[in-house]
Amino acid sequence: MPQGVPTAVPDDGLTTRQRRNRPLLVVHTGEMKGKSTAAFGMALRAWNQGWPVGVFQFVKSAKWKVGEETALKVLGASDEGGPVTWHKMGEGWSWTRKQGTDEDHAANAREGWEQIKRDLVAETYRFYVLDEFTYLLKWGWLDIDDVVAALTNRPGQQHVVITGRDAHPRLVEIADLVLETTKVKHPMDAGQKGQRGIEW
Repeated sequence: MPQGVPTAVPDDGLTTRQRRNRPLLVVHTGEMKGKSTAAFGMALRAWNQGWPVGVFQFVKSAKWKVGEETALKVLGASDEGGPVTWHKMGEGWSWTRKQGTDEDHAANAREGWEQIKRDLVAETYRFYVLDEFTYLLKWGWLDIDDVVAALTNRPGQQHVVITGRDAHPRLVEIADLVLETTKVKHPMDAGQKGQRGIEW
């Protein structure tokens, strides 16, 4: 697809403009790093277009201060671009799994998902990042039929980007764009731990 030109044009009855402006569901999955980073890069583009951006960050610790959050919040509060709202859905449950029971974590995940569904119905944002969302399905905390229905029936021009390993096959099926990160080489292979400015 050089320079954004499609290799084939479907006979779907849509004009070029209609097809170009369809809202997309994007899934960034795979075993390697970069899934969230790529999603936040897309959020920067959405911000630049003046679109309201909603970030819903699951699984990562609510206490973890990530650079993308700081940058997007500052940009969202500026007089340029669109507003940015950051929801840390990991309050009390995180990948460290130090607080609460599994049922507590599942209940909080469901509460976060219900908020996303309300926002989709209300068209609160034009661009959504559901960070680490795939794990909620993998762990059985959310119903895949409910997730598929809400995402496929969302109104308006709402783009949704989902990140996380082991994306559910149904998510992959309904997505418009699916990226899978794979490792060719990594500093950790040589015993180097994550570092500031690179991993966070």
